[in-house]
Amino acid sequence: QIQVVESGGGLVQPGGSLRLTCVATGNIASIYVLGWDRQAPGKEREVVAARTRDGRTILGDAAKGRFTVSENNAKDTLVLPRNNLVSDDTAVYYCHALRTSDYVGFWGPGTQVPVSS
Repeated sequence: QIQVVESGGGLVQPGGSLRLTCVATGNIASIYVLGWDRQAPGKEREVVAARTRDGRTILGDAAKGRFTVSENNAKDTLVLPRNNLVSDDTAVYYCHALRTSDYVGFWGPGTQVPVSS
């Protein structure tokens, strides 16, 4: 089994910064992809960015050149940093992991990031 949990959410003012952290526990070696999704109010969930076990970075349309991710050497922590947030970045951000053997996904409970003055 794999568990992921997010931290670092909370109210951010427009133009402010964001640093979300995802920590994976359990069978870390079985993870193929560790990444971030987000779901804005009234919209479908979308991929933001992810890292594969072989070192590739995947950027979703939501990233639009504005987000990236970084991971630690143990490949169990994924950080999503971003400066200059705008109101369209308001969403619940979810960490997810895909298992190598069967691509079964595991999601965290999510962390809310309202961008508002």
